[in-house]
Amino acid sequence: MTIARHLMIHGRVQGVWYRGWAVATACELGLAGWVRNRLDGSVEAVVEGEANTIDRFVSLAQNGPPAASVARIDIQDMAIEGFSTFAQRATA
Repeated sequence: MTIARHLMIHGRVQGVWYRGWAVATACELGLAGWVRNRLDGSVEAVVEGEANTIDRFVSLAQNGPPAASVARIDIQDMAIEGFSTFAQRATA
């Protein structure tokens, strides 16, 4: 069953290739959605896929790329939008 989750990733997550890492990791796992930087310094992502696969993504996202330092990830369930790919979006 496909589900969707909204993630707000806090810490040192900008300027460390976090978005590129998220796109590569999500695509490798077969997830759909998007990722973008936020003006407050966080990274925001929406992921759609199987619950166990999203859980795996969140687990990996706790570390992210080598230069990142993730303080916390706030997670909320959300409605499925039906994305077909995982993309990087412009800063919001």
